[in-house]
Amino acid sequence: MSAGDEGVQATNDDATSCKLSAVNLGYWRDPFVQLMVKRGDRRAPEINLGYYARVAGVRHLVEKFVEACDTAVQIISFGAGFDTTFWRLVEEGRPIKRYIEVDLAGVTARKCFFIKRHKQLLASVAAGGEEEEVRLNKTDLHSSKYHLVAADFTDLPALQAKLAESEVDFLCPTLVVAECALVYVSPARTSALASWLAQAFASLVFINYEQINMEDRFGGVMLENLMARGCQLAGVAACKDKGTQVERFISAGWHSATSWNMNEVYGLLPRSEVARVEAIERLDEKELLRQLFHHYCITVARKNSPNFNFDSVNFD
Repeated sequence: MSAGDEGVQATNDDATSCKLSAVNLGYWRDPFVQLMVKRGDRRAPEINLGYYARVAGVRHLVEKFVEACDTAVQIISFGAGFDTTFWRLVEEGRPIKRYIEVDLAGVTARKCFFIKRHKQLLASVAAGGEEEEVRLNKTDLHSSKYHLVAADFTDLPALQAKLAESEVDFLCPTLVVAECALVYVSPARTSALASWLAQAFASLVFINYEQINMEDRFGGVMLENLMARGCQLAGVAACKDKGTQVERFISAGWHSATSWNMNEVYGLLPRSEVARVEAIERLDEKELLRQLFHHYCITVARKNSPNFNFDSVNFD
């Protein structure tokens, strides 16, 4: 594993710890995240609110996709880390045909360990069958609905082999999710990935949470901080603005794409929920929060998904 891989994998630990910090304070409910991280040191209010907006925005769009489909859906998560969305969807009784998580081996090995260790996680993975039917090795896990596989998701032959092992269904309505994952990969590799996805799947939606507006002074400081932690942002060219985020998908053959910066997402979230979370740690000055939100976005692209209209998203 290269030093760059180690730096990228360390961002998963930091993100999970940040999520636990916010969950412990009541920003949102997630009984599963504490099973994958030892502790979540309390973070600054701006960080907690930032993760709340990220989780709430992505969660809303995932639910909108699931509800728009009249059948069980397939979800593929690139750079999944210790994300707990699968367990939440199972708990809520959502119609999931297949859920595939892809990440580097160092991350998936640890997640496999946590799933095997905690019956609360293993029970959902084995839902509809017996624990004995869960196939598990050091880095990969397969069950009837849930698959966790180790791969560089931009190495297309390796990815395709892992998806085949996971019994991917190219005809099933499919949602792809990536959160702060594409930014670490060169534009040529992400373009090849986006093109292959658009060609391979019959009906497809992509939700991408990522940095944006990285060419101003604030963005420069963010880049310097990440590089100091060993994270080389090879894909930062696509993070120039909303236009470049959208163009990444349109140029790869997707039918449409829409991007919102996180200030816009935060403004679309239900006002009652925003009032509730803002009361947890009252911020007298919100300029830093607005700056943070200005430098992250959610982009949604679609291909042959007419029942999922992104142009008039209402987060209420």
